[in-house]
Amino acid sequence: MSKSNQSNWDVIVAGGGPAGFFAAIRCAEINPDLRVLILEKASQTLGKVLISGGGRCNVTHACFDPAQLITYYPRGGMALRGAFTRFQPADTVKWFEEHGVKLKTEADNRMFPVTDSSETIANCLREAAKNAGVKVHLGTSLLNVEKNPQGGFRLEVMKEAKVLSIQTDKLLIATGSDSKTREIVRSLGHSIEEAVPSLFTFNIKDPRIAGLAGLSVENVTLHIDSLSQSGPMLITHWGLSGPAVLRLSAWGARILFGRKYRSFLTVNWLGDYKLDAALEVLQHSKDWHENARRKVSAQPAFSQIPIRLWKQLTQFIGDKNWGDVSKVELRKLAGELTAGEFTIEGKGQFKEEFVTCGGVNLNEVDFKSMQSRIVKDLFFAGEVLDIDGITGGFNFQSSWTTGWLAGNALAAADAT
Repeated sequence: MSKSNQSNWDVIVAGGGPAGFFAAIRCAEINPDLRVLILEKASQTLGKVLISGGGRCNVTHACFDPAQLITYYPRGGMALRGAFTRFQPADTVKWFEEHGVKLKTEADNRMFPVTDSSETIANCLREAAKNAGVKVHLGTSLLNVEKNPQGGFRLEVMKEAKVLSIQTDKLLIATGSDSKTREIVRSLGHSIEEAVPSLFTFNIKDPRIAGLAGLSVENVTLHIDSLSQSGPMLITHWGLSGPAVLRLSAWGARILFGRKYRSFLTVNWLGDYKLDAALEVLQHSKDWHENARRKVSAQPAFSQIPIRLWKQLTQFIGDKNWGDVSKVELRKLAGELTAGEFTIEGKGQFKEEFVTCGGVNLNEVDFKSMQSRIVKDLFFAGEVLDIDGITGGFNFQSSWTTGWLAGNALAAADAT
């Protein structure tokens, strides 16, 4: 039987995404004698890589201090602390360069291939897997996994409407948020944290932002309860988006899920300005003699607020000149600018990327090897774990790191 058609394997990787590929490549490069197979249910591998970053692939983030790096993970940061000392963004950059792909760092520290094409990353991984002798079966769904009494696993898979049985000594689950696979993992004795959406936009209908789709503010601070995030924000047809919103959605994923995506949002359009500081600036604008006869709506007191937004935030004052604004109105405006209250009425999906929090309980996984603490020779990597990062390349980095660690252990004669 040819190697590609056999039913017995040394290592099977369920999931042809970034974590699965990285693990399979690492395993096969370290131990070329192993028979390594990737199972992918879709018609092509690395689908998430191809659509990420608007088709450019945000490979990682230029943050090279593990202690700082973990702060970008709403869930899983502490578990990754040691893992990032073994494989972090600097190692990712080196790995891709050694495999023929140079990365570049943009102003916000996101890192992309210099080609600005996700195809470059996908092709690199596919070529590396091929060169390492890794086999890939497309259109193959994992139906069931049983632990053999004598060791290893028996897998039931569906391929071309046929149920097939294959055997493997070691199994890596890297299927992301796939619900069917998570049920299989649960059947093997693992507990699963409920999967809920992370990284999403806010649906908000409010006259203060109506008709302003496409307008952005460079530095706002957002609050939901005690959670806070700062950064650029974009007004959309359906509400609010941009980095600050996406980060807050990640940190507040479980809170917002529990509230069915209905919650109060506090917006400080001035970033880190406090009310009294904003009031002082507004008072100065009122007192400035050249402003006395100028309309408030036509003269923003803060350069960071676009004129169209300023007009709508100041509508309650009416068609007054600066000189005619009362102290009460100034204080109300200061409050509107630094702590405007909006109502979230639902969530929107962030582009074509879909990230969830939830997955395999991290206490049940050894993060030195990514091996299950419950089932010998069972491993996990990527988003199947209860790990998720904010936008900016962090989810890919956790996939590279956990995949690399799993690959090392899979290649060993006997996992510890």
